[in-house]
Amino acid sequence: MLEYAKYISRCLQLAELGRYYVAPNPMVGAVLVYGGDDVDGLSEERIIGEGWHKQYGGPHAEVNCFASVRPEDEGKIKDSTLFVSLEPCSHFGKTPPCADLIIRKGVKRVVVGLLDPNPQVAGQGISRLRANGIEVVVGVMEAECRELNKRFLCLHEKHRPYVILKWAQTADGYMDRKRPIPPAGELSTTTPLVISTPLSKCEVHKMRAENMAILVGSNTALLDNPKLTTTHWVGRNPIRVLLDRRRRVPKASNIFSADAETIVYSDNTEWTYVLADLAKRGIHSVLVEGGAQVLNHIIESGIYDEVHVEQGEMRIGEGIKAPEGQMKD
Repeated sequence: MLEYAKYISRCLQLAELGRYYVAPNPMVGAVLVYGGDDVDGLSEERIIGEGWHKQYGGPHAEVNCFASVRPEDEGKIKDSTLFVSLEPCSHFGKTPPCADLIIRKGVKRVVVGLLDPNPQVAGQGISRLRANGIEVVVGVMEAECRELNKRFLCLHEKHRPYVILKWAQTADGYMDRKRPIPPAGELSTTTPLVISTPLSKCEVHKMRAENMAILVGSNTALLDNPKLTTTHWVGRNPIRVLLDRRRRVPKASNIFSADAETIVYSDNTEWTYVLADLAKRGIHSVLVEGGAQVLNHIIESGIYDEVHVEQGEMRIGEGIKAPEGQMKD
């Protein structure tokens, strides 16, 4: 008897390989297993194909999985079970429906970790497979599959991006020394307090690569002139989001450099509006690295999903107090 959890676990391992390249699509892995049910003498159990979604706009996991099958194993597909971490798509997007490919390949069974909440799929892929005589099992390692694609799921279930708040603070709870805000159109010449270590900076850049967008307010842009890139990790630079209600940040700022797209909110910087607009743009996650004012505004709204705080060892006695928001239950 096939161990469903074992092969869905392998699907999740494969899906992880696309973490930094597939957004806003979900991470998906697929494994094709021949035999294993001792039916018609097929007691042999062997993986004959594996694949994952490698890049946004590219072939899906199921397509890559079938493509990996060796010519001498093609005849075994009809006696195989396809394991996939997320429901196969049933619509024409940038690629044809994977459900139709599975039907053409003639596998006897499909085991799915999680249903796809995207309204273009939402159970239709499963229904199409079953309507064509394929046995379908759903919900294997569902919690683990949800955790892997929590950003994608948030966009389609809550209709907003997944929100992660991140800041660094001193041992006595300060984010920075008090520095004067420069006049509109000018950047600060003061030096920000450095709390992060080279190792923690890599972790921050990893978080940037995992999320589609990164957000700061105008004070952070003026005082720190950040690039908000992923130079210390693999993956794409996130889309930069700037809240600049009074249009103070000059175009010469690093936040407007050509190495990433920048979205600016000036006329309406209310958090609910910003999230709704980012969702309309298909942005499934946002990492907030703003200052205390922006972070406290978001914490007061209650609309966020995770908080990551880097605790430094230094003490400065006074300065800009860090937010007191805690990780949600």
